[in-house]
Amino acid sequence: MATNIGSSRIGKKSYLKDPYKVKRVLISRPNGRLGNLLLITPIVQEVETIFPNCKIDLFVKGSVAPIIFQNYESVDRIIQLPKKPFKSLLRYAWVWLSLKTKRYDIVINVVSYSSSGRLSVQFATSKHKFFGEIDAAKLSKYKEYKHIAKQPVYGLREYLAQIDYPIIKKPVPDLNLKLSTAELMKGKRTLEELVGNKKQTICLFTYATAHKCHSKLWWAKFYKKLKKDFPKYNIIEVLPVENVSQIDFKAPTFYSKNIREIGALIAHSTVFIGADSGIMHLASAVNTPTIGLFSVPNLEVYEPYNSKSKAINTTKLTIRKCIKEVKDILVALMPFIEAA
Repeated sequence: MATNIGSSRIGKKSYLKDPYKVKRVLISRPNGRLGNLLLITPIVQEVETIFPNCKIDLFVKGSVAPIIFQNYESVDRIIQLPKKPFKSLLRYAWVWLSLKTKRYDIVINVVSYSSSGRLSVQFATSKHKFFGEIDAAKLSKYKEYKHIAKQPVYGLREYLAQIDYPIIKKPVPDLNLKLSTAELMKGKRTLEELVGNKKQTICLFTYATAHKCHSKLWWAKFYKKLKKDFPKYNIIEVLPVENVSQIDFKAPTFYSKNIREIGALIAHSTVFIGADSGIMHLASAVNTPTIGLFSVPNLEVYEPYNSKSKAINTTKLTIRKCIKEVKDILVALMPFIEAA
């Protein structure tokens, strides 16, 4: 029932036509997963571009968002629902009530089918509300409009077109963790200490949740083939918070609970290879060429995206062909290096 709450509306149309008058925007994505929060960095950047004088509040869940958005100067307030609401009912209620403490020029729900997202937009105070509805006929003119990070950007552009606001024709911004120079320098030192040489590095992430996780047998075969075909490269593994490895720790490993530390290390890798996970999107967010290994058919919605990334359906390709995809990306990145 909640998924049908609310419909987008525009109040005084002339107001939004002047982007410099828009001072405060609420973006709602009440989800606590690393990947899902990284995937809203494009819509945040889009709002920054459209409304350059605005401050942005984020309505989210859990404690990851402040880490992701710590270098976003436009992000003013992060309204955090507790990760386990039934254990923190009073705090949960207070967070919802805090949505009423400010009046917004526009509120944006990122994912149309999120019931709590739609409720938050309905509950917030604003004359201009975008509930994230999807008009496939309109959005189909955009490249990769089904991608979960791109769809809200395209949807917002169409919403604003109702007031004859010029549609931005630039590509959707990439995911962006906005690492500082100091963080990047530390990540480079960490990687150099881990590998002990100046060779190019392939970074693996072998873990994923539930059915997205490839078996140890699959990873064993993949890792063996990878080592054979790329002897001139370092191969390292970034470990999940669970501190497990699908290749039984056979490669040099890096473990940290600090998302930004992990991102800074991946940023200096030549290529990242991993299953559909938050860390896969983290690799995209630090602009590392990313190969996403998908064992479920949702590539067009969750594939890694920047100009150097690719998704592979491992149910349709053999390990040998998956390795060839890696080789093609490396050759395209560094044409002066012969294929391994």
